[in-house]
Amino acid sequence: MPSLAAIVAALVPPFVWFAVHWGHLAEAPLPVVLWSGASIFGGAFLLSWAAEVVQLDVPRALALAAVALIAVLPEYAVDVYFAWRAGDDPTYTAYAAANMTGGNRLLIGIGWAVPILAAWARFGEREVALPREQAVEVRYLALATIYSFILPVKGTLSLFDTLVLFGIFIAYARAASRTHHEEPELEGPAELIGRLATRSRRTVTALLALVAGAAIFTAAEPFAEGLLEVGREYHVEEFLLVQWIAPLASESPEFIVATLFALKGATAAGIGTMISSKVNQWTLLIGALPAAFALSSGGFGAMVLDARQREEIFLTSAQSLFALIVISNYTFSVAEALALFALFTVQLLFFTSQTARLAYAVLYMLISAAVLALNAPARRGLIDLVRRRTA
Repeated sequence: MPSLAAIVAALVPPFVWFAVHWGHLAEAPLPVVLWSGASIFGGAFLLSWAAEVVQLDVPRALALAAVALIAVLPEYAVDVYFAWRAGDDPTYTAYAAANMTGGNRLLIGIGWAVPILAAWARFGEREVALPREQAVEVRYLALATIYSFILPVKGTLSLFDTLVLFGIFIAYARAASRTHHEEPELEGPAELIGRLATRSRRTVTALLALVAGAAIFTAAEPFAEGLLEVGREYHVEEFLLVQWIAPLASESPEFIVATLFALKGATAAGIGTMISSKVNQWTLLIGALPAAFALSSGGFGAMVLDARQREEIFLTSAQSLFALIVISNYTFSVAEALALFALFTVQLLFFTSQTARLAYAVLYMLISAAVLALNAPARRGLIDLVRRRTA
């Protein structure tokens, strides 16, 4: 049975990692990164399936929030580790910022775009209509995006940011919990688990989540530190490894699941999870960083951002603004997906250039302004978001 084989395949990397980790079978940085990264990868798949099954018991929009929250836990584990270490060693602030900005930009440039492109290739769909209930996600993404532009201006991540961003997430979760509950359409391993009797289903879901949680928790530090050591050993800039390799390992399963949804005709559901993930990353992930930093340092000081980190956050905010405008009319076209994907991938060719980072941020802003000026549905959608009502 393919679904059962997929679950077994996802379980193998965590249990291999347990043997490697507790048996001290790997000491060199590269093998440690490979084994711990594989553990995070497998654990992320297990979490994504468990989170899908949770939808059987909670309202749809709240389930999407829960799915996205659980699915990005691997990203949280690595990034919060860097923020915690920054409390003792300020140089780790750069790695926390790198991981956060890389994860957010990957989520939109790859996670949002690829499912749309996959649906186009499979079914010829040139546009996907998003359900109006997703006004909840879109509205709170707008709030988080607006606030994110403040961060590079003030140049710090502080406990005040934690309060604001956690407050946005709590408001989002409360709004999501009031939406109408619909039975989800599960696919693959999640469907196999969902067919079990209620008690068995909940037991299996909890066990998978526990294995995944243990795999991610034990692998986060070795993976993070191993990446830094690999960069030093092979003369690759550590900032870039942390910015792109770490989030790619932790977020790829989520991207794959969303793409599989699209290939089975449930593109809107896959994109819905990606949008909710963006809300979670823009609120809980960023808000968790200064909290971890403060706990580690034993004080109330803020994480101070240098010029590069501020530029990276500004670029990430500008990309988020463009993506928000793209979905403000509750449609997502192939042309828009191609634009998100192309802007992201071409940017990677110039990621070490300060000029390129600033130019790309300005480009995103100019394109956003052009879309609002020339696209009446997008303009009306954004106005409705400001008025806090569904378009």
